[in-house]
Amino acid sequence: MGRWQDGRGKLIVHGEREKLAVPLEIATSYRARTKGLLGRDAVDGALLLSPAGSVHTFRMRFPIDVAYLDRRLRVIAVRTMRPGRLGLPRLRSRHVLEAEAGAMEGWGMRVGVRVEVHRDPAVG
Repeated sequence: MGRWQDGRGKLIVHGEREKLAVPLEIATSYRARTKGLLGRDAVDGALLLSPAGSVHTFRMRFPIDVAYLDRRLRVIAVRTMRPGRLGLPRLRSRHVLEAEAGAMEGWGMRVGVRVEVHRDPAVG
């Protein structure tokens, strides 16, 4: 898995029958994780917050799907959160994925699904 840096890449979702690649923003610095999706009207694909065990949607403009991942990048919980909510911390969560509400269902994200993160080395 290695250590990631802020940047862009691809999220590979291992579905029941096939793999799906989703555009990904990676936020690992304190500043990038704190900002997250605040001030945006949408997100293209998903945002990975790492390390992270919980999220909030205060001052967000749109509802989001949140997937909590363990250290092996396996989904341990998926929730949809409206703006102005505080997510419960997940004790085994090491990373959090955020996307527009409804997107993760279309990707096949559910408890037990494994994902991969591939950082694009050309984009910082």
